Parts: sequence; C-alpha cells; structure tokens
Amino acid sequence: MTSAEPAHLLTALRRRDYPLTWWPWRAMAYLATTVPIAGVLCLGLLVVGAPLIAAVNAVRQHGRPISLPLALFLAVAALAAVALAPFVSAAVAAVERSRLAVIDPRPLPARPWSGLAARYTTASAWREVAYTVWLGGVVPLAYWIYTLLVLIDLMLIAGPWLAHNGDRVVLIWSTADTPGEAVPYAVAAVLLLPVLWYGLGGLAAAQGAVARWLLGGPADGTALREVTRSRARLVDAYEAERRRIERDLHDGAQPRLTSLTLHLGMARLDVPEDSPAARPLAVAHDQAKGLMVMLRQIVHGIRPQSLTDLGLAGAVRELADESVVPVTVHADLDRPLPETVENTAYYVVAESLTNVARHAGATRADVRLTRTGDRLVVEVSDDGRGGADPARGSGLTGLADRVGAAGGRLLLASPDGGPTLVRVELPCR
Repeated sequence: MTSAEPAHLLTALRRRDYPLTWWPWRAMAYLATTVPIAGVLCLGLLVVGAPLIAAVNAVRQHGRPISLPLALFLAVAALAAVALAPFVSAAVAAVERSRLAVIDPRPLPARPWSGLAARYTTASAWREVAYTVWLGGVVPLAYWIYTLLVLIDLMLIAGPWLAHNGDRVVLIWSTADTPGEAVPYAVAAVLLLPVLWYGLGGLAAAQGAVARWLLGGPADGTALREVTRSRARLVDAYEAERRRIERDLHDGAQPRLTSLTLHLGMARLDVPEDSPAARPLAVAHDQAKGLMVMLRQIVHGIRPQSLTDLGLAGAVRELADESVVPVTVHADLDRPLPETVENTAYYVVAESLTNVARHAGATRADVRLTRTGDRLVVEVSDDGRGGADPARGSGLTGLADRVGAAGGRLLLASPDGGPTLVRVELPCR
C-alpha cells in the first residue's frame, strides 16, 4: 500500500524517501526562480543602503559630518523608497503567491486591490512590504552562504584530482600535496552531499514558510471587527429566538397543558374508582402533571424566572441558597445589565457551583459580581482539591465557548490541592 502524497514541501522533508521524490527538484526550481527576483530587489536596496552605510562608516572612522548633497540624496532616496515600497511589494506579493504553489499547493488568500489609501494604512500591505525587504535583504545572504557551502564541498570532492599533478591544494584549513592526502576530505564531502540535498529543501521550505506567514497573515482590524459584529448579531438573533420560544411555551403550551390537567383531575373525581376507565384516566392525569413539571423545567432552563424577577444578583443568591455547599455572594452592580450578559453570567455561576458540588470536595465557595467600567467580572472560587482541567470534561469547555460567544473571556486557576478560581469577563456594551 502506497502512502499518501505529501501536501507540501515541509511534510515531504519528514519522509524517508524524500531524496528520491520530485520534491527536491521542486525546491530547486523554487529557489532558482527566486534568484532573479531577489537579485533585483537586492540591487534596489543597495542603491539606498550602500551610500547610507558608507556615510555612517565615514562618520565613525573620520568624524567628518555628512555632506549636504549626500544628506539630501539619502533623504530623497529614503522618502522615495517608503513611498514606492507598498506598490512594489504589491507586485512582488502577487508573484510570490503564485510561485509558492511550486512547493506548497495549499491555497494562499490573495489581497484584492482596495484603493490607494489602503496601501499605506492596512496591516496586510505593510506585511507585504516586510516580505519584500526580507526577500531582497535576507534571502540573497542565505543563498550566498548555501552556494559557498556547495562550492566548498565540490572543491573537496575534486581535491584528489586537483592534487594529482603534484600541485598543492588548499582544503579548508589545511593543504594536500598528494591525492592520498586529499582522499579523506573527498570522502567526507561525498557523505555531506545528502545533507546539502536536504539543506536545499530546508532552505526552500523556510522561505515558503515566511512567505505564507507574511503574505497570508491575519486579517486586518476592519475584518476582525466585522467578524465580532457578526458574532454579536448571531448572539442577539439567538436571544430573540430564545425569548420567542419561551413566550410561546409560557403563554401557549403551558396554559393549555394546565387546563388539560385540571380537566383530567375533575374527570377522575366524576368517575367511580371501580370503573374500567378509572385506571387509564389516573395514568393520563399523572402523566399530564409530570409533563407540566417537565415543561416548567424547560421554560426555566431557557431563562430562569428568578433572573427576570430578581435580576442577576438576586438570581445568583437564589442559586447560592439551593447549593449543597455554603456559598457567599458579593454583588456590586449599580446599573442594569444587558440581557445577554445576565444570561451568560447566570449560567457561569450555575455551572461553576455545580462543578464545586460534584467534583471539588469543597467546604465553602464565594461568588463575586463586579462591574468595572463597561465590563462585568464574575468570580467563583472554592477551597476544594483543585486540579480542574477542561480536557477531562466538556463542562468548562462549553462554558468557555458560551463566554466567547458573548465576546468575553474565561480564566481558570486550579492548581493541585486548590483553591480553584473561575474568572469571567463580559463586555456590557
């Protein structure tokens, strides 16, 4: 059975059969096509960088100030480089995104042209500038070092033939006058050929990783804000649908079920106990009462009635009274809270107190509700055994997901031996 084809060069390098595949040749093609692009960019950087380095060296060595014409040239060149860099980098990034498919076929999102101002104000545009500078400054140096290593290795391999006519051959840190003296170096160089072959792929993979990191980086703040707004709209839509379901159950199904239960109860009173219909009627009456309790629990689970009647602080105190572990509630809420925030905070406290009762082995717990600025802070602590781990259950993970959907964050501190602290911060916008 043949193994699956690697998805990209970096995964191919981990395979034992890498030297015998097409991936080294693809890496070589990627590096070869990089040379002209990096060479042109390197020359462009030298136009600005070489005079600047020369001027700095002159000041350091001779203490002479920079002449006015040179200072004007450097200033104009620097301004021109900054002004043109976003446009040059746009062309370079477009070419690099298409070239990257040679070693990494995974799609890389393109950045559509979004106007002149966006080339100077968006993070993605300046990430492209950073990649262009890296491609023209760092990549040529890495290529030069690798090429030098290859030439040295080839020279060592050719050492026995170069020393054949009695000529002295310099082999790195020593010399060889005869082929016999050069043979050990040649053998070592031959053994290093696979290392250089892998190094070729490693160099290409590193360049591709930097290209993917800079050219396919995170979205701009505008896009992130739109994602946040979209999530907030989804949460609001969920809350509106939840309220509709609660209203329909409370105002529609629950009264009808209550009326049905009353009629069944009255019918039981009118039917003699020895009647054949008495037994089925009693069963139906009991099932209706059980269904009423279930429906009441469902309505309570959608939004607890205590939360509507008493507010968050009162509802949390009611939870504390019902807990099997003694709970102290400290509430400092001077203003009303959005309904979404109240619901999320209530379920955070309810789930945390449930975990305390079931798993913590605690003798007491504390709940703190504090509003600081535009954020509600909920803290639930206990003196239990600690060691709470989200990986061992879905409770804390689901709680974190619910808090994240409301735009907040959950922090957990639970060392072995306790105590445990669950802290949730929720925006109150």
